[in-house]
Amino acid sequence: MRSPLLLVSKTFPPFPPRYNIAPSQPIAVIRQLQHQPREFRLMQWGLIPGWAKDPSIGNNLINARCETAHEKPSFRSAIKYRRCLIPASGFYEWQKVDKSTKQPYYFRMQQPFAFAGLWESWHDIETCIILTTQPNEVVAPVHQRMPVIISPDNYKVWLDFDIQTPSYLFHLFDPDLVQGLSALPVSTLVNSPTVDRPECIEPML
Repeated sequence: MRSPLLLVSKTFPPFPPRYNIAPSQPIAVIRQLQHQPREFRLMQWGLIPGWAKDPSIGNNLINARCETAHEKPSFRSAIKYRRCLIPASGFYEWQKVDKSTKQPYYFRMQQPFAFAGLWESWHDIETCIILTTQPNEVVAPVHQRMPVIISPDNYKVWLDFDIQTPSYLFHLFDPDLVQGLSALPVSTLVNSPTVDRPECIEPML
């Protein structure tokens, strides 16, 4: 089956597979500037607002709530003018087992998909953040939030520079639009940001 991400960018350069991307590391992003074709970029995961004086603020800005991003000083400009798609084949969430233990789960689909992201430029550094929403019925037993996943039919809308009114985009954040998501318990290897290999996504027996 043809990947919907091939419809996002005409040029998708070789990018090595990643199995456990951690905040502050490079992440694949597809964006569209005004009157320009869509382009693939690598950006640092952890948004540094253009007005920031200290880049360390990006360490705390890895996710933003889609319900309130348009109200927050850190995100309200980006959600108008600097939206992006972040291609992925899955994501992790952790389920609390007891006071000291959390079980990681790997959520995946049959084909690659894309998160809703925002990006910023700070000096010569480009950074991004992933929007989150309420969980759908698959994610809810594990975690109280999930990434916003944009339907391929809505890629054009999300990247459209001419749409600068956030309320026109709210319908894209509905978690019930996400179909075909499955959850697999995986090893606690993913708890370490230094571990980035295929074993991270192998289901526990």
